[in-house]
Amino acid sequence: MIAIHLKEIINSALKEDIGMGDLTSGSIFDSSHISKGAFKAKADGVLSGLETIALAYEALGTNTEVALLKSDGDQVSKGETIAEVKGPTQILLSAERVILNIIQHLGGIASTTNKVVELLDDPSIKITDTRKTLPGLRAVQKYAVVCGGGSNHRFRLDDAVMIKDNHIKAAGSIQKAIEKVRTGIGHMVKVEIETETREQVLEAVQSGADVVMLDNRTPEEVKHLVPVIPDEIITEVSGGITPENIADYKGCGVDVISLGWLTHSVKALDISFNLK
Repeated sequence: MIAIHLKEIINSALKEDIGMGDLTSGSIFDSSHISKGAFKAKADGVLSGLETIALAYEALGTNTEVALLKSDGDQVSKGETIAEVKGPTQILLSAERVILNIIQHLGGIASTTNKVVELLDDPSIKITDTRKTLPGLRAVQKYAVVCGGGSNHRFRLDDAVMIKDNHIKAAGSIQKAIEKVRTGIGHMVKVEIETETREQVLEAVQSGADVVMLDNRTPEEVKHLVPVIPDEIITEVSGGITPENIADYKGCGVDVISLGWLTHSVKALDISFNLK
């Protein structure tokens, strides 16, 4: 299903990048000029979005041959060949930047997620993303998180109820917000409450929350708050968590740690394309 989202992104990106035509490649090579090329990793990491390679060539209307030597979710080492291609030189070069932009970005997310999971080193805690994604890229960015060994938080506002600080302020209290929400949602929808104090945690529990988020809490604070939350309620920690401090949360007792960092602050995985 990820191909559906990739196609939309690729078509938009090619239109943006090529415009009315690639003046450089189109002037030098005609459609009969054929070349071979290879995508190679220039750094260690985890791959994601490799369908982009074939889909980009397909969007330009060619029968370019693509041989993927790796799959999404695979570890790759610096210098390893990811894919080999053969097709019209003009097409290979015109699609190069769009392909690299996408697979480098998604590879960076997958690689960062994998690193965070390893740094936490606690299989009892799920690492998830957030909605802090680039407009139009959410589906593929969240897909990359899964490729890296993480899980997904809600995709959209209609996935689940998440009552945050501003909702609570405007409603008057956590209890009032939950009461209002319960009258308007179906039985399949979970309700999460973002809490900032111990008093809010207790109010969320007493008001029937399905998930309690401990927002911007230190590992020590989390360990003190988790015991007051019944086991049947899912616990989540979020806010200010990065690869630099994730290991401090090992064994803190929560079910989920969500990091906006996974999608909004990652470094691209360095990948190159060169003609043979």
